[in-house]
Amino acid sequence: MLAALKTQLATLLARTIAELYDIEHSPVIEVPPTRELGDLAAPAGLHLARALKRNPREIAAEIHAALQLPPELARASVEGPGYLNFFVERSSFAARVADGNLLSSADSTERIVVEHTNINPNKAAHIGHLRNAILGDVLASVLRALGRRVEVQNYIDDTGVQVADVVVGFVDIRGMDAEAVAAVEEPFDYYCWDLYSAVGDWFDADPQRRKLRRDTLHALEANAGERAEIGRLVARRIVHCHLQTMQRLAIGYDLITRESEILRLHFFATAFERLKTAGAVRLEESGKNAGCWVMPLSEDPEFEGLEDADKVITRSDGTVTYVGKDIAYQLWKFGRLGLDFQYRKWDAEGVWETAEADGAGDTGDVPVFGRGDQVINVIDARQSYLQKIVAAGLRATGFEVEADRSIHFAYEMVALSPAAAAQLGVETEDDSKATLMAGRKGIGVKADDLLDQLTEKASNGIAERNRELDPTELERLSLQIATAAMRFLMVKATTTRVIAFDFEDALNFEGETGPYLQYSLVREQNIRRRLEAADLPASTDAAAMAALPPELWQDDLWDLVLTVSQTSEIAERAADTLELSLLARHAIDLARKFHAIYHRHPILQEEDEALRTVRLATMDVFRKGLAEILDILGIPIPERM
Repeated sequence: MLAALKTQLATLLARTIAELYDIEHSPVIEVPPTRELGDLAAPAGLHLARALKRNPREIAAEIHAALQLPPELARASVEGPGYLNFFVERSSFAARVADGNLLSSADSTERIVVEHTNINPNKAAHIGHLRNAILGDVLASVLRALGRRVEVQNYIDDTGVQVADVVVGFVDIRGMDAEAVAAVEEPFDYYCWDLYSAVGDWFDADPQRRKLRRDTLHALEANAGERAEIGRLVARRIVHCHLQTMQRLAIGYDLITRESEILRLHFFATAFERLKTAGAVRLEESGKNAGCWVMPLSEDPEFEGLEDADKVITRSDGTVTYVGKDIAYQLWKFGRLGLDFQYRKWDAEGVWETAEADGAGDTGDVPVFGRGDQVINVIDARQSYLQKIVAAGLRATGFEVEADRSIHFAYEMVALSPAAAAQLGVETEDDSKATLMAGRKGIGVKADDLLDQLTEKASNGIAERNRELDPTELERLSLQIATAAMRFLMVKATTTRVIAFDFEDALNFEGETGPYLQYSLVREQNIRRRLEAADLPASTDAAAMAALPPELWQDDLWDLVLTVSQTSEIAERAADTLELSLLARHAIDLARKFHAIYHRHPILQEEDEALRTVRLATMDVFRKGLAEILDILGIPIPERM
């Protein structure tokens, strides 16, 4: 909305400046900090002063005199040392905001592959995994809202060390076979959480036992023997648990890809041969990496200053490292490997999975997967080095463009506030600092436990205010509020900040929280119910807005309308910069402005019909704007709170 007007104004100014001064100029269009200063501003006089060697205010005055304003602008003025300030025609613009599309959703042919969640299938999901999944889900949502073609993938490392350790736990500690593992009762992911921690202690007691890990890794990669069978069983059951956890937060996927197929369908072997042919890897004959194939990176500027810039691709025992498999996977995601998976449906909800390499798979209408024009990998900041190596692998095999379009969406970790750690029974060494989690030591917070406690807290709060609710409705509303609390918490902080999770902060209705945003729309809906009960109009239409006298739009009402009109720009910026906290900040800004005008400009008590209409129109625009952002953030809108 406002972005289109900015573009129109910039074009008009550029043309006028060219006619006046025979100069090519790209005008900057800003939004002044207060509405008294106008709705848009251009520092053209200041920017042209040096080239023209004239007073900037005089230049601005000349441009102002020559400008032919479009109907969307009511007037313009020269302000300050050389600014051109513009005032939008309020009523007609508000009508367009209320009646139009807030997001510039031009259809795009570009395919964007977003990979997120990617939890090792060895134990229950924890709170840190939720930040990854929520950030990835919101990114996919905002890209789709902007008209981009997005495919969401969830990569499952089912042949890695973590799965191998759990298999060792079942076989060598518990003495269980595949049938016994299949019989373990739910929650299976909780059982494996404790087992995984026990395996770490078992290895520490006798380091020689780690040979069992290597043997198990070989079995998993070769897909041979009972250890491999147990590994497949563990991974599938754990992934099922993870997907159920994510469904509680309405997080979904298009494709579940498995690392085992990358090996069994020769994805890695094909990529590895390309790396060898390009001279990008070498076999080390001595030193600590003797017998390993490594990618030497010491001469690459990206890795300058590293003490050891050689990255192992295959170990001396023949097993493949994470980064080696990920180079192959990245090539496939761009459609540059020359190989493809087979596919079958994971469930009836439209989620697909890569199929076993034995030819089993759906033969019907399988969607096209991969072949992306851009790939965005949502992985925490600790993986930045490995993501750079993946890009280096693409460059080494001749795919420079694909390397440049391989985007690492990095973010910092989630920790527990001292209060949350104490509440969840997590022992800490220092009760004054946030606590990081350690899966191998069993220190962490299971995502489902966390969601259960959030839901319980929300339920207690709702029940106190709505004693007449039946249990089913109470459960539904509680889950909606818990979802809002968790999703907003994970998005509102910038990606460079470690999140210190705290229950009270997350569920506070008055702070910068998801429930506060929900409460804003519940309050707005309550106003409409009261208007209907008083037999008064509960909404306006675009024609009625456009007919309102412009002077009725007081600056604070108009400021809320103008803020809503900036939704498209903010969404574009959030998607382009991968800083999704911009969306959260925009939502909070809208809610705060609404609460302020709610108190200053009551609707129900207003007897003047025109004033009541302009206030109601503002509320209509507000609801549209905040509901749009909450939809992108994945925050449901409850009927009551």
